[in-house]
Formats: sequence, structure tokens, C-alpha cells
Amino acid sequence: MDSSLVCIVCNAKSQDMTIPDGVYMEDMNLSGMTQEEAMQMVNDFVAGLKQKVVTFGAVGDHYVAVTAGDLGMTWVNTAAIEEAAGLGKAGNIVQRYKAIQDLKHGNKVYKLELGFDKDLIRNILQEQCAEYDVQAENAQLTRQDGSFQVVEGQTGEAVNVEESLNQIYEYLTNGWDYQDASIDLVIDTTQPKGNAEDLAKVKDVLGTYTTSYSTSGSARCKNVENGCRLINGTTLYPGEEFSTLDKISPFTEANGYYPAGSYLNGMVVDSLGGGICQVSTTLYNAVLLSELEVTQRSNHSMIISYVKPSMDAAIAESSGKDFKFVNNLDYPIYIEGYTGGKQITFVIYGVETRDPGHKVKYESEVLSTTEPDSEKIIADSSQGIGFVSVQSAHIGYKAQLWKIVEENGVEVSREVINTSSYKMTPRTATVGVKTDNAVYASRIQAAIASGSIDTVKAEAAAIKAETAAAAAMTPEQQAAAQQQAALEAYYKALQEQQAAQQSTTTTP
Repeated sequence: MDSSLVCIVCNAKSQDMTIPDGVYMEDMNLSGMTQEEAMQMVNDFVAGLKQKVVTFGAVGDHYVAVTAGDLGMTWVNTAAIEEAAGLGKAGNIVQRYKAIQDLKHGNKVYKLELGFDKDLIRNILQEQCAEYDVQAENAQLTRQDGSFQVVEGQTGEAVNVEESLNQIYEYLTNGWDYQDASIDLVIDTTQPKGNAEDLAKVKDVLGTYTTSYSTSGSARCKNVENGCRLINGTTLYPGEEFSTLDKISPFTEANGYYPAGSYLNGMVVDSLGGGICQVSTTLYNAVLLSELEVTQRSNHSMIISYVKPSMDAAIAESSGKDFKFVNNLDYPIYIEGYTGGKQITFVIYGVETRDPGHKVKYESEVLSTTEPDSEKIIADSSQGIGFVSVQSAHIGYKAQLWKIVEENGVEVSREVINTSSYKMTPRTATVGVKTDNAVYASRIQAAIASGSIDTVKAEAAAIKAETAAAAAMTPEQQAAAQQQAALEAYYKALQEQQAAQQSTTTTP
């Protein structure tokens, strides 16, 4: 038997658990160490690696520096230390003999295997590196003093998060030299749409429409003008979809809006941006005349006055109502919007490819109407007696819109392009009932019970006048007036009781 093999057998029980000579983890010499000592050495080395700076090259000349620890670095193959400590001591006699002989002929070097948290890396790429992304900007048209000018576009550059993540992970786990590192991220480039040659062709009026807001208050006027301003100057390329809601929102004071009347659950209430639907409605009719593709349109809940039924396009952020259309033409279009003299106008410019004899018009057809047959009175305990707010009735409508096409003066097609239903709402009054005066409370409740808004208005006005007169009285006069009112109420109640008794008396 080989003397080395005999030695292994004889001394197996006396061998300690130190790592044999010639065993390394990367450049770390583990020879003669216990398993615990070797673990500590590598852990210390890994802790130092976590402080190494890794710099990511983002868009342009921007860089994001983090530590390897920020990337969730971990030591993966900790079991290698246990294996190193067992060299020449684990397995059968032949296996142990072979392990010792192998070490005599060359060192045993373990690779340090590291892992990283991909979610952490992804978050850094998305939240820190992508901050420097440059969005592509298409070439745009502007219109000044009746002439078009071309604004050149901008190439877009953005971090490709997933490809960059894979590249980073591969480098750190297989190619890293454990020093501070710099990694260029994968950058995607997006070329802008449009050029001066194509945009120079945009000069024909495809469709234009105007509506009036001459009866609107100051706040509503400002909202209409602001919404028009936000849309004005839009260049839309072939195949692109325009969302009115995206373009004019958010409805905040910071974005130029004021509280004004708008429809909500059959009532007119003040909301930021009230009146904005006149902007979308005017644009809708210009789009129809341009024969662009409408992809989303909703009618108002109640009829409006500035266009005929079925010619409106409502906007309501809370219910998802939007007016959208697609440029289905072969050339870009330009949307011009302007206001003046309490009128709003939209003009859509493009390249006219329709035959000169081609004409399109739209006709509103009312299919049915529903007249209000009652009045609605709402008691409001937050308002004092004397307060009355009346909203006019709205007739209910069902309508449809026809598109009529003529070629050289001859009608060639007629089709229904939308149908609309508008709610009927009765004349409605909100009436204040808050009071400490039992007599006034009884009087206003009786007026409400009559179901007549005019009766309620008259009673509220009378109570308001009496309240004003009482406020001008001396305390003695007020007490006398209250006593007189109480006596009158008592005698009135007594008369009503007597009348009721007489009506229920029967003759024997």
C-alpha cells in the first residue's frame, strides 16, 4: 500500500479541520485557516466590495454613481468554504488521497460568486438614470401673422432598462475586477417625425367652425379662452390620435381655470373648468368638416344652446368622457384655435386632396322630445330661510346627426354618424329652510308642500322681508310682533281643527 495512503488512514482521526495548503478563494490564501476564519476573511472582502463605486453612463454626459451594496450584492457560494475545509478529510480513502495529491500538483482556487438584486438595479435605472432621458420631439408648425413657420424636431434618447439591467448583471457577476467600475447603459434612440419639406405643404383649410359664448359670465369666458389656447398650435401627424382631455387637463387654477357652471347629475354646479365643453364641441365640428376619423365622442347629459342636438362633444374627467380623433390623412395637420368678441374658432389646416366639387355638410335631426310636466323643490338645511336658487327646466331630446356628401352639387351619400340622448330635467329650486323661528319654519314647509316654485319664492321673499323689518325693530317691538304672530298661528290652527271636526260630523 502506498505510504501516503497509509498515512491518511492512520492519521484520519488526528487531522484537524484546517484548510490544506494551496487552497485559495480568488486571490485570498485560505491555507491553514479554520472554516470560521476563512468565512470571516471572505466576508470582510465582500464587505469591502460593497463600498466600491459603480458608475452608470446615462443619456448625454450624465452619470449616476452608486455602490455595489446599493445594487443588493451578496456572496452566493458560501458553501465553497465548507468544501475547502473538507479537502483531504471528506469522502472515502481514495477520494481523500486524490484531493491531497491534487494539491501537491497545483493550487485549488475557488471562484467568488456574487449575486445582485435585479429589482434594485431596475429601480435605480428607472428612477435615477432615466431622469436624464430626452424625449423625442417631432418637427412642429407655428403660425404667426398668418404665416407658417417650421420648428425642427429633436432626437429622443432613453435608457433601455431591461437590456441595461442584463448588461450590468453580466458584467458584475462575470467580468468585474472588484475595483470601482464604469458601465455605459444601453441607450435607445428615437428619430423625430416630420421635416420642413413635408410641413411646408400644410397650408389648406380642411375645416373651420365657430361658436359664440356671448351670454357667458367672466369665469366661463376665461375657461373657454384657456382651453382654446392649450389646443392652439397642435401639429398632428398621420396615424396619431388627439385627445382633447389630455391636451386641456388638469382642471386646476394653476393650469388657468376658474370655477364656472357645468352639468352634474342633472344640475348646474360650479366646477373648475366649467364651460370647457364648448371648446371640445367647436373642435368636434371643425374635425367633422375636415373628415378626420372620430374615435371617441359623447353628448352632454342635458341639451346645450350653442350648437344643435347631436353636434356637441362633452368632456368629463370623472366619467371618462373625452373627444378623440385620428389624423387619417396622408399628411400632417395643424390645429389653430383663437377667440375674440366672445366667439371661439378652430381651423384645421392640411393638404387638401379632396376633389374641388366635393362638399360635406351635417344636419341635426330631432327624433323626439320630452317636456317637463312638474317642478322639483329641494329643501336645503344648510341655507337660511329666504334663500331660493332656481334652475331652468331642460327639455329631453333624442337626436341624430347626418353626414351629407355632395359631388359637384349632387348628393351622393347620406349617413347617420351619431345618435344622442339628452335628459329631461324639471324646473328645480333649492330652498333654504334653516331657522330658529318655528312660525317661519312652518310657513316655508307649507310652501314647499304646495309643489309650486313660484309659491315658495313668494313665501321666502315675504319671510325675508319680515326678517329684515324685525331686525330694524326695538326689542319691545320684536317681542310684541312675536306674540302677535303666535296668536295668529294659534287661531289659524284652531280654525283648521274646527273645520276638520265639522267635515267628519254625520247626521243621525
